Amino acid sequence: MTGVQLNMAAGIREFGRATPRRVAVVDGDREVTFGALHQRSSQLASATLDRGLAPGERIAVLSNNRYEYFEISAAMAKAGIPTVPLNPKNNVTDNAYILAHSAAQGIIVADDLADRVDGLLDGLRLVLSFDGGVGEHYGTFLDGGRAVDPQVPVDELDPFCVTYTSGTTGRPKGVLLTHRGRVLTAFGVGLDYGLGPNRSTIAVAPMYHGAGFEFAYAAPMLGGSCTVLPTWDPERLLDLMVSSRAETVFLVPTHAQHIRRFCPEPAARYDLSALKTLYFNAAALPVALKEWVIEAFPGVEVHELYGSTECSIVTNLRPEFALDRAGSVGHPWFWNEVRLVDEDGVQVGPGEPGELYARSPLLLTGYLNDEEATRAGYDADGFFSVGDIAVRDEEGFISIVDRKKDMIIAGGVNIFPREIEEVIARHGPVDEVAVVGVPDEVYGERIAAFVVSRPGQQIDVSTLDGYVREHVARYKVPREWHVVDQLPRNPSGKILKRTIRDEYVSQPGKG
Repeated sequence: MTGVQLNMAAGIREFGRATPRRVAVVDGDREVTFGALHQRSSQLASATLDRGLAPGERIAVLSNNRYEYFEISAAMAKAGIPTVPLNPKNNVTDNAYILAHSAAQGIIVADDLADRVDGLLDGLRLVLSFDGGVGEHYGTFLDGGRAVDPQVPVDELDPFCVTYTSGTTGRPKGVLLTHRGRVLTAFGVGLDYGLGPNRSTIAVAPMYHGAGFEFAYAAPMLGGSCTVLPTWDPERLLDLMVSSRAETVFLVPTHAQHIRRFCPEPAARYDLSALKTLYFNAAALPVALKEWVIEAFPGVEVHELYGSTECSIVTNLRPEFALDRAGSVGHPWFWNEVRLVDEDGVQVGPGEPGELYARSPLLLTGYLNDEEATRAGYDADGFFSVGDIAVRDEEGFISIVDRKKDMIIAGGVNIFPREIEEVIARHGPVDEVAVVGVPDEVYGERIAAFVVSRPGQQIDVSTLDGYVREHVARYKVPREWHVVDQLPRNPSGKILKRTIRDEYVSQPGKG
């Protein structure tokens, strides 16, 4: 390791010295300055190292969004200790697996989530809780640390965190994300989405998740401020947009759905004059919903980006193309190279679907203790895939066709659900939709659509079926329609199609 290394604590150090009295994070009635964030994270880092945790060992964090997430992350970056964020919705079995697999040596836990790690704390060398109900009191432990930045030498290719995937296809995998990748992502976010000194944002998405954390932490890291939304609530978010004068906010499509249900015309009811940028990720933003966002937030730039936990941001559709190219995720983002290949690994031409591979300094370095999965993700040239199918047009605009694993094969024909979902979503009474393949004795799979109606409206299936027949080829029309109250989603907003299939198959006579 030679020269200055990129480190996720660098911005906290810089602005802790340069603008110590400026507010970095707001959490309810609590305002924390850069000076306090820098000092407190140094105290926590020193206390953790003094307790015997060594650089390179890991510490888990189990919490909903709150100020301490920023403090802990900066502290562990200073100490060279990777964090292992835990999903607050995990059960004990989930957390048992992740704690064991990651070999975490300690944990910091919110007291209201302590039951999610019940029986798992014996053997950990450090257990802290914010209110002191489990293990040691976090604040007391921190106060006992020396207010000296330990400045542990950390290579920029060392892991900053180990983020576990949602595990929709089996056991979750531990994604090794480096300081270099996270720092470069933050700077790209600042350039493209308007974060930086004296700029404000809101932590809306769960901070245990890669994107939710990165886009919240990037604010103080780049000298701006972040206001914390503890749990998702569309009314509370709109209130915070007003009170914090937020200029840029990251959302997932589910957030936009909920805002539309709560307040169809937010700009008419709230003073959102400070808002300049909205940017979306985590799942495809249906074109009809995107059109509503642009109309509902007039004058606000809307970015739609594509990425994954493993690859960070891969592409971005910038505001000037937001409507003209709706449905696309744009061009490769900073530092990214993208290739689309067929089943034989041969690059496909314009308009031809292929599996999307990306190469950039933002990539994971691999999956923790899983060489097989790591090798399976990379090609021979260092490009990585998470299994998405995409097409690129003559002008280089990329559109995600679907997840490779979500493709429906009916009678030997490949059918991508997203095309059908886009059509269904344009039917007035439809609020949300998921199209999946279900077992069929003759064709292998048949198309089934699960739809949720907008509040106060009813879906007439025969009318909807007729509408879809006017807009897609006959073989792509769903053979089954199911009107449901809601669709299962993971915390990052992605619809859990495997759950839909499993629940369908479990019904008598459906397997």
